[in-house]
Amino acid sequence: MTSRGRWVSQGFGVACLAIVLAACGSKKPPVARPAPPPPPGSEASAGANSGTRPTAPEPVRESIPVPPEPLRDESITSASLDEINRNSPLKPIFFVLDSADLSPEAQQILTANANLLKQRSTWAITIEGHCDERGTAEYNLALGERRALAARAYLVSLGVSGDRIRTVSYGKEFPFDPGHDENAFEKNRRAHFVVTGK
Repeated sequence: MTSRGRWVSQGFGVACLAIVLAACGSKKPPVARPAPPPPPGSEASAGANSGTRPTAPEPVRESIPVPPEPLRDESITSASLDEINRNSPLKPIFFVLDSADLSPEAQQILTANANLLKQRSTWAITIEGHCDERGTAEYNLALGERRALAARAYLVSLGVSGDRIRTVSYGKEFPFDPGHDENAFEKNRRAHFVVTGK
């Protein structure tokens, strides 16, 4: 074997020995360690937090409903109670014979009255229950009371404070129409609204 052949053979042997030693070595591969956290307040720290832990969304702020402004009609604001009641913006409701049930028309009138009372939030009222002249005084007092209470309950159900509403029954004692026929009786079966405080 020539010197050149020996040299190649030895070189090949050295290379194989190096490979075997490398494969048999007891060195462990390097372990990746987690990077230390970035300092607080840095942009990297903000980005890292947003990637691993989502931040809670900002709560949506809803606008608070504003109640309607009270009416500023100077003619009503400066008027006395007598003047207000003489041309009362609160409309009466009417009933059928021997009944305290609210008709659909009466409910519409009460809804309009409730809206006005909400705008005039300082007003206090009295609901008077009235009847026609037929029947005993005791019966008509009880019926007038039921009529006034039915109107009050409906106003309260529409959001008017019950503290602002008194009721009284006059039965057949104070008729609105002094006549003695059905036309007069229809006008006298009513709940009448009187402003007693402003």
